[in-house]
Amino acid sequence: MLESLTPFETVLVAGASRGVGREIARILQPNFTVKALLRSNIAVNELEVLGIQPIMGDAMIPEQLDLSGIDAVISTIGGLPGDIKRADDEGNRNLIDAARKAGVKKFVLVTSIGCGDSVVALPPRALEALGAVLEDKEKAEQHLIDSGLTYTIVRPGGLKSEPATGTGFLTEDPKISGSIHRADVADLVCKCLISDRANQKILSALDRNQMFSASEIVEFIP
Repeated sequence: MLESLTPFETVLVAGASRGVGREIARILQPNFTVKALLRSNIAVNELEVLGIQPIMGDAMIPEQLDLSGIDAVISTIGGLPGDIKRADDEGNRNLIDAARKAGVKKFVLVTSIGCGDSVVALPPRALEALGAVLEDKEKAEQHLIDSGLTYTIVRPGGLKSEPATGTGFLTEDPKISGSIHRADVADLVCKCLISDRANQKILSALDRNQMFSASEIVEFIP
């Protein structure tokens, strides 16, 4: 159970309209003021019912990103390989720059296994299919690392939209691959948000029961 015994009162979640971002916002809401960055009003009513405050803005347009009053940012934004423009790099870069300008205390970026040194964890076919997206996400990771912000980068394995299993875990080992449910990723991300141990860490997120190969697991406990 999350407790707001942190320097954060207001958390902005970018990507809260669906998926991992929506789950993160839902978990945080009882203990924090949670704002959701939205580029359209499609999910406004659903988020407001959950007690989440929508704010309109497009991460691809820097002028729309005023993060004044935001203590922490969690970004899950991204796109698909076939998209003409993806937010994985440019959108996240804009958010990182806006966070630095606003004096945000912590930035948590959700990317993917296959970025950076975890490229060794994916088979060639997956790398071929996701290569462009992973390259964009990796650029965003590096921009965050270079930003001077306090950060955590979480790289989930293959995502599934089933209920949480409670068997998700984090590791600093970039060689491990597998799958994980979105709800379990969200739980792990929220734990990283409030953990000083997770500061300046790059962590893979996986499910103990959904590993692609038998591996010795060294878990990171945030």
